[in-house]
Amino acid sequence: MRRRVVVTGIGLVTPFGVGAQRAWQAILAGSSGIRRLPQKEEFAQIPCQIAGQVPEEGEGCYDWTKFSSSDLRQTSRSVAFALTAAEEAIADSRISLGGEAGHDNVGVAVGMGMADLQDIYNTGKLLSEKRYSKISPYFVPRILTNMAAGRIGMRYGLRGPNHSVSTACTTGAHSVGDATEFIRKGWADAMVCGGTDACVSPISLAGFARLRALSTAFGDEPGKASRPFDKQRDGFVMSEGAAILVLEERELAMGRGARIYAEVIGYGLSGDGGSHMTSPDENGVGAQLCIERAMLDAGVEREQVGYVNAHATSTPLGDRAECLAIQRVFDRPIAVSSTKGHLGHLVGAAGAAEAAVTILSVHHGVITPTLNLEQTDIENRLNLVSKVTDWKDNRRIAICNSFGFGGSNASLCFANH
Repeated sequence: MRRRVVVTGIGLVTPFGVGAQRAWQAILAGSSGIRRLPQKEEFAQIPCQIAGQVPEEGEGCYDWTKFSSSDLRQTSRSVAFALTAAEEAIADSRISLGGEAGHDNVGVAVGMGMADLQDIYNTGKLLSEKRYSKISPYFVPRILTNMAAGRIGMRYGLRGPNHSVSTACTTGAHSVGDATEFIRKGWADAMVCGGTDACVSPISLAGFARLRALSTAFGDEPGKASRPFDKQRDGFVMSEGAAILVLEERELAMGRGARIYAEVIGYGLSGDGGSHMTSPDENGVGAQLCIERAMLDAGVEREQVGYVNAHATSTPLGDRAECLAIQRVFDRPIAVSSTKGHLGHLVGAAGAAEAAVTILSVHHGVITPTLNLEQTDIENRLNLVSKVTDWKDNRRIAICNSFGFGGSNASLCFANH
């Protein structure tokens, strides 16, 4: 029998602020973390004027003062978010980490979708201006996409697998799935895993805007812009943040009396195999395959799955393709919702953040709604959930989907414990 893997800790940094419970309560309340961009010259010419930024003022804001000036020189925004989310997740799990002894059987799998493009731009500008001596000696480690995993491992003395994937918007889900496999294989007894990204910068937004991927129709009503499955959807909303989970081998977690949120019972991967770099297969075949593979890995039948947390980014083509895939797999009005109406698109952190919300849904027996879903133009037989819904099944099994540019797909399957 293979080893079983459970979730014992959750940490989130999102447009709602720092804290998993803060984000969970905001989602249940039907709140949106999307706001107008700051009125700065560098954002002025970008058609999309909204984003989900981690707040730096007010209740739950990100506290930069906990970093020394030396740390700030060495640490990119995305790595800082990951360190904070990891701190919360580890404290939430009550697992004993830190100290001088180190931990040979605890590892890290944290990915990042993109390097800090603004850091690269600013450094390139210094070089073009022949100001080589002003380039930071920490420039390279600041832009390495594995540095969040590296820094977490260094902070807590973790000597298990130190792993980082960068698979665009699938990064967070791949990180959680890969960490699950490491524990199953006996390569680690526990893993700190998830994703992080900080893409709300002029150069990143400009690039996505030129792809015509971002929403532009709701500039005066930012909270209404991200609207998965809705007929008025016109693109996704860029957000930033981090999501970190603590996974443990089930018997060891139970032996130490850990609180268990859910069990990770399945992991499926696929590729679209198509010809377009940024658009999904319009028939959703790749998405269908990874959902089916996650259920096969979990050993569950389609009738046993009660909920799908969809990738659904609020794009016309992507949401339709995912609905087709889900419908073919389940062939019944299964409950489906997307978290991106509340959070926007967290890019490399999206899959892990949505996994965290799915885990909390399984744990509490509550299905979160899709914000701004008023009327769909997608022909489907699904139950597209637009209001908080009680989930009363004794055995609660959910699928969480993530799909990325380049045709990269992953699905995770969770069950209550």
